Amino acid sequence: MTIQAVEDVGTLGFSTERLPRIHNLMQRYVESGKLAGTIACVSRRGQVVYFDMLGHQNFENRTPMAEDSIFRIYSMTKPITSVALMMLYEESLFNLRDEVSQYIPAFKDVKVLNADGRLETPLRPITIQDLLRHTAGLSYGGYAETKLPVDKFYDEANLLTNKITNEEFVKRIASLPLAFHPGSKWHYSVATDVVGYLVEILSGMPLADFMQEKIFKPLGMTDTAFHIEPSKLNRFCTLYGKTSNSDFGVLDLPETSEYLPPVALHAGGSGLVSTTSDYLKFAQFILNKGELDGVRLIAPMTVELMTSNHLPTALLPIAFEGTDPMLGMGFGLGFSVMLDVAQTGVMGSVGDHGWGGYAETFFWIDPQLSLIGLLMTQYLPSGTYPIRKEFRTAVYQALIN
Repeated sequence: MTIQAVEDVGTLGFSTERLPRIHNLMQRYVESGKLAGTIACVSRRGQVVYFDMLGHQNFENRTPMAEDSIFRIYSMTKPITSVALMMLYEESLFNLRDEVSQYIPAFKDVKVLNADGRLETPLRPITIQDLLRHTAGLSYGGYAETKLPVDKFYDEANLLTNKITNEEFVKRIASLPLAFHPGSKWHYSVATDVVGYLVEILSGMPLADFMQEKIFKPLGMTDTAFHIEPSKLNRFCTLYGKTSNSDFGVLDLPETSEYLPPVALHAGGSGLVSTTSDYLKFAQFILNKGELDGVRLIAPMTVELMTSNHLPTALLPIAFEGTDPMLGMGFGLGFSVMLDVAQTGVMGSVGDHGWGGYAETFFWIDPQLSLIGLLMTQYLPSGTYPIRKEFRTAVYQALIN
């Protein structure tokens, strides 16, 4: 797919004088050496109004960022995995309030690690809805710097390897204590990886095969996968980020990357690589309420269900452990959801939804304005710079009607 922005952006409500501020923003990050390269894309009413590439996908080799550069999208995998499970929901293969242990018996005897360091029986079982909205009581381990007592057990379980299967991954998770009682707290976690394994159980297919057959192929997402084909290696971005010696160091080179096959783990929460054009197709499919170019994968009501807030007021505002709360934001089934624009402190619309990845990839969908914003870059950890908020500002300030 060649991404071609419309020439007359005014017909889609954008100012030709204001749109270049997106370029100026990205240029500041690249020229200051904070990011190797970026791709910024904005679409409205199904038409691309802005597409811009800056910098390099591989700074050391001076390989320029390209339209078909491939990125580690990390947690932007989660909305796709959630859609996969909800496709099976539409076949009435489960209900959202079903107990997870009904399908994965290993979770039947899971315990909660309380404040005194003792194990206790959960007040209620984990449901599939808990997994999708991150209220299952699971965690991510110490690498995410949450510093919860259970994280030491996650670290000891050696979950950060792609050499085990989804079944083994979930088996190890189910053997660990919960950080919280299910439904008592929103806590970002490996829950969507469990969702990916549920897709395998309910469909009888490996997650990678299900996604390829049921989502990627129908939507024309030709470069989205859980690994990098050798023929595409020259398009794979280098991963940069903070190291012990620098704020801008190499963390993962394409030629030695863990994404090279064979990859046994198809991590539903973080495992995919993708391109700007591929993810734009997925976002447009969501904005179109489950359809793209005449191909319907899920019903409009299913999209509405997924992009509605599923958290009770008592669990708001959501926050990553140890960080400032995300005021005005709720969470649906795989997507964050804006509930109160003023509280968020950023421009947007009530009901806009999306998510980001650990390497600072980011997207959101604004149904009220029929708008998609998509940012692709490769830097760890996300949140080091406020580029996501600044990108939103740059997009909305250019929209004048």
